[in-house]
Amino acid sequence: MLSFTYKTAYRLAIVGSLLAVIFLIWLSLGVGIIGADGDPANRMYYVVVAVGIIGSIITRLQPAGLARVLLAMAFVQSLIAAIAMFAKLGLPYSGPMELLLLNGFFVVAFVVAAWLFRRAASVGGDSQRTINEAMAKGKPSTKF
Repeated sequence: MLSFTYKTAYRLAIVGSLLAVIFLIWLSLGVGIIGADGDPANRMYYVVVAVGIIGSIITRLQPAGLARVLLAMAFVQSLIAAIAMFAKLGLPYSGPMELLLLNGFFVVAFVVAAWLFRRAASVGGDSQRTINEAMAKGKPSTKF
């Protein structure tokens, strides 16, 4: 099992989630995930970013809350992919496989970051204790 301190897990989650959001913004605005460059359907990805910003403010950057926010972002990302595929948005430029792979990448990135935030929350604020030590002492790892 991986052993992270609070700081390590929290920092990795912050960096990973910020990189995923920056890459999402760049792809949706610059290149276009759905359809060609400038396709209005790409505006749906603003909702993912809005969920992240609003959720971060509400949770005050606490790791347990951010884990939930990132899972919500992954859900919204999946929902956008499903809408685009069923409504056949972006054709002929973006086929179903391209939509599935690109959106799947972001879903996985958000879920991994949520897992890291959950690990940080299970350790608590004590930066000297690792997750394995916290589990060995009986501190629940599913605390949300």
